[in-house]
Amino acid sequence: MSHAQVSSAAPHIVVVGGGAGGLELVTRLGRSVGRKQKARITLIDANMTHIWKPLLHEVAAGSLNSTEDELNYVAQAKWNHFYFQLGRMCGLDRTQKSIQLEPIADEQGVELIPARSISYDYLVIAVGSTTNDFNTPGASEHCLFLDTRAQAERFHRRLLNQYMKAHARGADMTPEKINLAIIGAGATGVELAAELHHAARLLRTYGMAGMTPEDLNIHLIEASERVLPALPERISGPVTKVLNDLGVRVITGSPVAEITADTLILRNGERIPASLKVWAAGIRGPAFLGSLGLSINRIQQIHVQRTLQSIDDPAIFAFGDCAACPMDDSGNMVPPRAQAAHQQANLLFKNFKRLLSDKPLLEFEYRDYGSLISLSSFSAVGNLMGNLTGSVMLEGKLARMFYVSLYRLHQMALYGLPRTILLMLSDRIGRSTEPRLKLH
Repeated sequence: MSHAQVSSAAPHIVVVGGGAGGLELVTRLGRSVGRKQKARITLIDANMTHIWKPLLHEVAAGSLNSTEDELNYVAQAKWNHFYFQLGRMCGLDRTQKSIQLEPIADEQGVELIPARSISYDYLVIAVGSTTNDFNTPGASEHCLFLDTRAQAERFHRRLLNQYMKAHARGADMTPEKINLAIIGAGATGVELAAELHHAARLLRTYGMAGMTPEDLNIHLIEASERVLPALPERISGPVTKVLNDLGVRVITGSPVAEITADTLILRNGERIPASLKVWAAGIRGPAFLGSLGLSINRIQQIHVQRTLQSIDDPAIFAFGDCAACPMDDSGNMVPPRAQAAHQQANLLFKNFKRLLSDKPLLEFEYRDYGSLISLSSFSAVGNLMGNLTGSVMLEGKLARMFYVSLYRLHQMALYGLPRTILLMLSDRIGRSTEPRLKLH
């Protein structure tokens, strides 16, 4: 079916944000109501390609080549009966039921596509989150962030530059140590620390003279009293032990008070030298959400009902990290986790089919299936939760296997089983013919 065959009278569902949740939603809607011409589906994103956000720490360390694991939105739209529009949302007109997109310019600043409006019958906002630096002095000026692929690749280039500088000194000279600080010991911070240590070992095997893994000083700083404060303590204990065994210095219980060009200053007065600094603590909704006229909370998430409809407008939905959704009547909110966005995408898929059939909407019920933390090639730790198994603690290779399977499930939702199997075979072949680390 070509897009031109979809009736212009069919309801137009516009999804802003091509992250894991948004992309899974438009893919499923396209395959069902889009293919059957019951609705027009449009995805809007500021980038041309998608990469699974939990992989960005691997892009930063260089253990994942982002160009090999990216998905092209235009191709995905063609294969799955939805439209794609390149653009960044900047405004909302609820009276006219339209959104405004910023103009698009090339690298020289020359305007390629002017500002434009897109009308909708139903709008879904799935723009994810950005890192929350809590207005810490010096954070925005001196820290790198890992919200996007471009930021992860920028960090990787900075890290490689430091190694190349040391490599040029030669093995006979005293190496310059690389002092690296990661602020925030949540899942991203912990996984990045382990991945960077793994990358240091690989760089040594590729003949980077003058540097050893011990010459990379990694400091992992957490304001709470333990790493992974949002997860059960029985997970954080084994993770801390692995990090300590790798030589990562874990500092807990003292927030960062100020950041300068080459130093972190903790609230307890300790000063930590750091030429590379990554802020990986906290989230908030993208800044433009505060200008849309929708109710938001203190970290700029859109307030939604349990149907995932905005509390201000039943034709506007929001889900994932950018939405504040009540978990129950206790006032607790659904946590900003990948599994929550996946579950909400599944609910929205069902609800849009119900909307088109004039059936009442279902309410979201969050189910915690546990947590898995990857410590690169060294280990993985986590717990799985289910009706039959209860809560099962996993470590080592078994936990790593389950961790990898999460990405394969995401691929299956986007590509289907046959193509996912082909991708798995391609990955296995590629590992035998390509460097295990991106060296440029």
